[in-house]
This record gives sequence, C-alpha cells and structure tokens, in this order.
Amino acid sequence: MLFQVGGQGTRPTFFEMAAAQQLPASLRAALTYSLGVLAVRRPFLHKVLDYDDEFFALLMMILETHSLRTTDASFSESLYGLRRRESNIEMIKDKPRLESGDGFRHSGLKKHQRVLSVAFLVVLPYFKSKLHSIYNREREATLQASLWGPGETRFDDVDYLDDGETSNVSSQRSTIRKKIEAIVGACYPWLHAGTEGLSFAYQLLYLLDATGFYSPGLHVLGVHVCRATGQELMDTSARISKIRSNERGRLRGPPWLKAVQRVVLSCMYTSLDYAQNGLIAAVFFFKMMEWWYQSAEERMSAPTVYPPPPSPPPPKVAEEGIPLPQDRTICPLCTQKRANPTVVAVSGFVFCYPCIFRYVSQYKRCPITLLPTSVEQIRRLFHDM
Repeated sequence: MLFQVGGQGTRPTFFEMAAAQQLPASLRAALTYSLGVLAVRRPFLHKVLDYDDEFFALLMMILETHSLRTTDASFSESLYGLRRRESNIEMIKDKPRLESGDGFRHSGLKKHQRVLSVAFLVVLPYFKSKLHSIYNREREATLQASLWGPGETRFDDVDYLDDGETSNVSSQRSTIRKKIEAIVGACYPWLHAGTEGLSFAYQLLYLLDATGFYSPGLHVLGVHVCRATGQELMDTSARISKIRSNERGRLRGPPWLKAVQRVVLSCMYTSLDYAQNGLIAAVFFFKMMEWWYQSAEERMSAPTVYPPPPSPPPPKVAEEGIPLPQDRTICPLCTQKRANPTVVAVSGFVFCYPCIFRYVSQYKRCPITLLPTSVEQIRRLFHDM
C-alpha cells in the first residue's frame, strides 16, 4: 500500500487518502514524545517543547514545500505514491471513464496551487492548533472561576511589585486578551464542528464515489489526488536533478562564495533527500523504544503478590468475665436469643444491642474479655451468623 503504482485505476482508495491525511498527526505525536524523552537528559529541549506548534509548522513547511516543488504531492502523499493534479472540469469523451479513473482531465500543479497547498497543509492546521489551545485555556479558566468564584482574585494572579502605570497597562492588555479568549471560547466549538462536519461529508461522498475530492481544501484548490504512474516515479529523480542544476547555475559572487553556497546547497539537498525516510524510520524507532521501556516499567512496577496473612488468634476469655453459652445465637448477657445483634470491636463477641449498650456504658469494658472499650466501638450487625 505504500507505493501503489497504477492499481485499480488512478483514483486512490479511501484508506490510502485517510492514511496520508493522518500521517502528519502521527509524526507530530512521535516527535513530541521523542523530544520529551530527550528533554529529561537535555533540559534545553524544553524550550523547543514550549513552542512545539511553531517548531512543527516550520518543519512541515520545509518538507511540504520541497515535496510539492519536486513531486507535485504533499509530504505524506508522496510516501504513498500519490500525486496532485489540477482537475479541468472537462469530461473526456474519447476515452472511457474506467481508463481515466474519475472522468476529469488532469494536469500538473501551477505555482499558485502549490503555494495554496502549503497554506492548507501547514498554515491552517497551525492556526487551528493555536485556536484549540486558546479554547482549552478558556475552558480551564471557566472551571477555575466556578471553583474560586467570579468575583474573587487568587493571590498568585496579583503582582504587588508593579507600579501604577505598569499595572494599568498590563491590566488593559489582560482585559483585551481575556475578551479575545472569551470570543474564541464561544466561537471555536461551532467552527470546529462545522469544519469537521464538512470534512466528514466530503470523506463520505468520496467513499461512496460521489465526488473526486477527498477534502474541502482540495475542492477549493481544484486539485485531485491520483496514483502516480511508473513513468512519473522514474521522471521524479530527473526533475529533481534539473531543478537543482538550475539553482546551482543561478549562484552569483566570487569563487569562494560560490563554493560555500554549493556546500550549503549540497547539505540541504542531502537533508531533504533523507528527510522522508529518516522521519518515518524515527517514528517507528521511537514507537518501538516506547513499547520496550513501557513493557520494562510494567514488569518492574508489577505488584508482588504475597500469600494472605494468617488469621489472628481468637480473644481469650477472662477468668472473671461472664462465660460463653454453648449456643452461638444466645446473648451472653441476657442468656436469651439475640435481638438486634451488635458486636464489640475490641473482642469480636456479639450481644444484644440493649444489653451491651447498657453494660459498656456502665463498666467501659467487654463483658467477656474485660478489655477496655466504649460505646463508640460497638457495631450493629445486619447479618447474624
């Protein structure tokens, strides 16, 4: 499935498109986990984790720009052997529909479509992530306000060292920021529900073969995603070589500067060439390490099962205490069948509640073992043995 060339026509399956769409999210989760593990030993990496949205957006912008420039596909689509093609809304009459795959005439991407593709693939997810973070903070603030009260101010929210002017400016900024967060908190759920519902509708129509666009973004761009042919995959390396030779030919400056620029370009080209395979290998490697260490931690933290301790010996009957009757259903105090059975916690013997209550209130001890007790240590039994 990773490189399906041809297959059942040029139209990708729903599962290929879904896998290509979910790959960036999985890649981000793996990179965040990897940085979190490395930050335990390298604390300076926490600064990267503080700006994980910006770091991942910059990384994906480099990868998506390079991939769209060289293969006319996004980073994840190129891994699955897919290509983006401009769809001209002109039905092909001289060829059957099954041969074309979707009945549209496809051509390569234009420059503005590549730029807009980067915007849909990188910029919009970045702003959505930021809005989601603001919404989460607003929701947490609402929960805290419900706990602390709307009119109360916590001590850690007040800065007593600021002077009056600075405090006024900061309070105005804080007020504006809170208003913006309140607006985002009120509008984001509806915006999120609308975009997710529209995406779900497009995916359902794509699954039912009712449309050739998998997402609203592809429809806005007028772009179809198709399987790459064998010739396209073979021409990709030649296209990359041509683009890079043109870039080297546009170098200007003295010979030493051109040499430095060639070295920089060579390093950048090498990094981009191995970026896809390297990132995917890193995802699998760190997922394997996560499973390995998690299994080791579970084995180390597994609780040790010990045999149950032996039961304590029965309490000894005091020589001066009242004797126990042979029938266990008889109260030792009134020598009648127990009514409303009650146990003494310090000894475990059972009596009638009125009998033991009067005895313990007067003598402050168990009538059989003579152990000191109080009325607070007598317990009602709801199941008499």
